Amino acid sequence: MDVYDLDISVSPWLIAVVVILVVAFIAFAAYKGVLAHRLRTAAGREDLVGTVAVVTEALKPRGTVFCQGELWKAESESGDVDVEEEVIVNRVNGLRLYVTKK
Repeated sequence: MDVYDLDISVSPWLIAVVVILVVAFIAFAAYKGVLAHRLRTAAGREDLVGTVAVVTEALKPRGTVFCQGELWKAESESGDVDVEEEVIVNRVNGLRLYVTKK
């Protein structure tokens, strides 16, 4: 008995279902890839500017603030700021944030 003598067939419906599932998966993956590519970078200096921070050590005019889960050295550009007040980050220079009262 030869391998070519076997009468094996695959249902056209099974082929169609598998092709549809593969195409749907590729389309979904491509869609998610395009969405991920369009997202704004959420790291670095650019992400800090404009965010709100909470003062942990009074700014007279220098002190410490808590911003995005980290403690930062900060300098107030709008006078003294007390502990627990919220400030807005205007710019970043090295590891120092320059902030104003909210």
